[in-house]
Amino acid sequence: MFSRLWWLLAAAVAAGQEMPTFGTTVVSSTGFEGKIYLLDPYTDRLPSFRRMKPTGTIYTTSLRITPQSFLKGFPGITDRFEWFAIDYRARFWVENPGDYQFRLGSDDGSKLYINGKLIIDNDGQHPANGVDGRAHLSRGVFEIRVSYYQGPREMVALILAVMSPSDKEWMIFDTNQFLPPSDPAHLPPGTISKIKRGRNY
Repeated sequence: MFSRLWWLLAAAVAAGQEMPTFGTTVVSSTGFEGKIYLLDPYTDRLPSFRRMKPTGTIYTTSLRITPQSFLKGFPGITDRFEWFAIDYRARFWVENPGDYQFRLGSDDGSKLYINGKLIIDNDGQHPANGVDGRAHLSRGVFEIRVSYYQGPREMVALILAVMSPSDKEWMIFDTNQFLPPSDPAHLPPGTISKIKRGRNY
């Protein structure tokens, strides 16, 4: 269950591993680039970012914020704890084609897109919960986008997990685990098919 992923992350933090954040200002060419937006109070779903101006940019290789009190603020960035959004984008390489399952958990709303196609819709104001989605991915390079927003206090959370056709178990999606072959002659674009949106957790 999705709650198990949160528990595993919390245990890692308690054991002294690095505290998860929404990102840092250290530029990364292989991870997610997240554009930060400030929202009007009472925003109840993800906005359209097209006409909005970002207030900053952050970078991370994974999204693994366990549910936590707003008193901790906007982990890794500022002390803002409500009415903000982050639009993350990255590229990732799939070496082994097959059916990939994704699970996106958040408090509040979030959406997952691959190659511009909606895979998971977990939008709206709600407590921390996860939603599943799956798709068949070919070998190649894909564009991934995770849009997230935090409405009112009191909790924040954002986790993206994946189950590959070979591993058969959930793991946190990390772009470092989906890097292309070293010095490839060509990087063919990936194709996506058989999209299926799953249930909530």
